[in-house]
Amino acid sequence: MNGVLEKSAVKRVVAAMETFSIKGEIKVLTQTAKSATEAAAGLGILVGQIASSIIFKLPDQSPLLVITSGRHRVDTELVASKLGIEKLERVDADFVKEISGFSIGGVAPIGWLTSPAITLIDEALSDYEIVWAAAGHPHAVFPTTYQELLTAAHATPMKVGQVSV
Repeated sequence: MNGVLEKSAVKRVVAAMETFSIKGEIKVLTQTAKSATEAAAGLGILVGQIASSIIFKLPDQSPLLVITSGRHRVDTELVASKLGIEKLERVDADFVKEISGFSIGGVAPIGWLTSPAITLIDEALSDYEIVWAAAGHPHAVFPTTYQELLTAAHATPMKVGQVSV
């Protein structure tokens, strides 16, 4: 997996980690971490320890980032209701890349090109001492804590989903 750490998206994550004093080191996996299940298998950890970054559009077309535990599927109706809006819109790969600077499968919760309008973090991630998040590339992940992610991503804690795994 030569060159992963040299990718500009990964370097943005490294810079954000330094800014927020996140001490963990990026780990390059031999297999992709495009799904929480793949990432957990590659790291030998529980799927719930994976902090997946899922992007939606708000009614005003601005981005919403939901950092969810890999053991949950985002309940869009629940989240929309808690935010006091009618619904969350799905986004395509082009929107994700344009807004975050990351390709789907490697979307990090930090180091974005344009900050999300709202960032929510799944309270279930607080169940784990260490959580792992994408680091800007489908083969790159980094360890952090719930509290570090909450602070670095300027996130609001919320119950965002139901157990899916």
